[in-house]
Amino acid sequence: MRRPLILALTGVLAAGLLPAVAAAEPEGGAAPGGPGAHPLWLPAGKTGFGGSRDQASNVWFTLHSGQLSDVYYPDLSTPSIRSLGFVVTDGKSFAATDADAKFEQVRRTSPDGLTYEQTITDEKKRWKLRKTYVTDPERASVLVDVDFTSLTGKPYQLYAVLDPDLDNNGTDDSARTEGDTLVATDGKVTSALAANPAFTKTSNGFSGTSDGATQLLKSFQLKSYDTAGKGNVVQTGQLAADGLKSRRATLSLGFGEQAAATAKASLKTGFGPARKANEAGWRNYLRDLKDVPASVAGKRDLYKASMLMLAASEDKLNPGAFIASPSMPWQFGDNGPGWLPSGTYHLVWPRDLYQIATGMLAAGDEGAAQRSIEYMFTKQQQADGHLAQNTDVDGTPYWTSIQLDETALPIVLAQQVGIDAELWPNIRRAADFLIDYRGPNGQASPWSQQERWEEQDGYSPSTIASVIAGLVCAAELAKEHGDAASAERYLAKADEFKGKLAEWTVTTNGPLSDDPYFVRLTKDGNANNGTVYNLGNSSYDADQRAVADAGFLELVRLGIYAPDDPVIRNSLAVVDKEISYTTPTGQFWHRYTGDGYGERADGSQWEMELPPGSRQTFGRLWPLLAGERGEYELANGELGAAKRRLRDLGRVAGTGDTMPEQVWDENAPSGRPGFPTGKGNQSATPLAWTHAQFVRLAWSVQEKKVIEQPAAVRCRYLGAC
Repeated sequence: MRRPLILALTGVLAAGLLPAVAAAEPEGGAAPGGPGAHPLWLPAGKTGFGGSRDQASNVWFTLHSGQLSDVYYPDLSTPSIRSLGFVVTDGKSFAATDADAKFEQVRRTSPDGLTYEQTITDEKKRWKLRKTYVTDPERASVLVDVDFTSLTGKPYQLYAVLDPDLDNNGTDDSARTEGDTLVATDGKVTSALAANPAFTKTSNGFSGTSDGATQLLKSFQLKSYDTAGKGNVVQTGQLAADGLKSRRATLSLGFGEQAAATAKASLKTGFGPARKANEAGWRNYLRDLKDVPASVAGKRDLYKASMLMLAASEDKLNPGAFIASPSMPWQFGDNGPGWLPSGTYHLVWPRDLYQIATGMLAAGDEGAAQRSIEYMFTKQQQADGHLAQNTDVDGTPYWTSIQLDETALPIVLAQQVGIDAELWPNIRRAADFLIDYRGPNGQASPWSQQERWEEQDGYSPSTIASVIAGLVCAAELAKEHGDAASAERYLAKADEFKGKLAEWTVTTNGPLSDDPYFVRLTKDGNANNGTVYNLGNSSYDADQRAVADAGFLELVRLGIYAPDDPVIRNSLAVVDKEISYTTPTGQFWHRYTGDGYGERADGSQWEMELPPGSRQTFGRLWPLLAGERGEYELANGELGAAKRRLRDLGRVAGTGDTMPEQVWDENAPSGRPGFPTGKGNQSATPLAWTHAQFVRLAWSVQEKKVIEQPAAVRCRYLGAC
């Protein structure tokens, strides 16, 4: 796995690859060494995600590898701080970073809030550093309560090291010291770091050359520079705490046009009062929801954390815009060509937003579901009626492929929640698009330019299930709004698609079973053809009949197929044989046969540009698929099995209650620490979809049924009215 830049400095310095800071230069003035190293975001496996419920605080933080990591401001599509870490030194013989310490503990300090505590213990037992993080609910700032302890009886020097990447771009920032405050700006976003007691010394430098961490790790001393810029700047402040006579300090990281004033105002409020107010806001939010279901008796804190993280994933400036994850996995965080500024995963996908909204709706937050519907059909809907593949939180499209499920599933949600008359024309345009869509070569709906894993075109069971359900739900809304002609047209097309579904996606001569089964997708609409396609993500070419995927379970969840249908049952046997693996935390599934979207064999990061067929990367196990399996088992009357899926899904969370996109699988690097099978890798974490699936399954188990199954669809195709 790509290690954080501040950790990597140790080996670089040892090799003598960084220029020494000239001892003869006087202190002050402008820092040398610009523009600094190329900026890289920290890995995506976040151990914490925090923010405020109050609208006045449009700032969010994450934690990773013993540090404060990506901080988002002014919205959830804009990371503006890479990291805030610490360096400890005796000034003469050693210097160590909190990110380099091997003994780290992370926990939420209250089950009703998003206050986090990191405890870092030096490997050589020289010092311990406890840091507690919370956002000030009254303003755009993050507060850090620092408790620094010497374990040797000797005083040490403690330095805070801030790496701004303002406005999602760390190449064009400038830094300066204003009094006792460190200020950085790029002309759009300004940050300020202040301390109480005030910093005793400050410095501004360029990453990898003249920044404070580089200086301290090389010479154990800090030379002060007043300014640095333009480039990848890093700011350093020495705290008054020495670990003995003085142990405590508070840091305030403020943003905005008056960033320094904001930081100082939060310091004046104080960490304790800000924390109390922040947690009161989240406690009030939880109080307005349904009580925690009995189905999660052993995971009450994780359930609450899931609801808090889902709620925190909504942008403050754009109601209803819930991002997929506050992270940038693997190559997406490298800021290479095409990824500066970074995009994924701090974007809004209609598909993920549907999953988030149904989870929050199940827990009693109908307002979140209503805002999501309004956002999707006003901010994300395009002129032709389809919903964009994904967008920034303000609704600006990012990737532009057409995925029919992302237009269909929001219609399902709208019908379940209900809409005002003003929104009906938007729903109608979306439903019309599902019928009239033609691909670039004239392919007719429900052929989709991309299926739900965003990698292939063709006829996908999961996509077609969503389209059928979307059209039936659109028909219900059409009837409610006096449009009988549209209702009739939508239902006729839904029936047509269901009638052709087996031809498109069920093979009777495939190599994985002698009995019929659903394939992942077909390129040509004939599931008995041995059409070959490349699976992508450096994977191999495969016969479309030889690629298994559990996406057909959407046909059961949405009420189109009965759970005991023979093809469904046989397809389950196929996917369990082909793509499931039982880990110490439970049985989970790969997305599909031959998936390559995950780390390399040695655990190093996934990359997009690897040559096809090289099979250098391996898609790992997706916990949320266990949630989908649990919903199927409920539909099939297997309550005990669904309870076990809920249990297993809850086991993948980290100590900070963040749930990952993927967990290590049967291909995890063996014999090495840091790759625990069944626990999170460096995929997007927390993934809102995983948290939403956990919440939704919890309520389905509680109610002993699939709670979000649209009644109109179930009534039409299963006769269960």
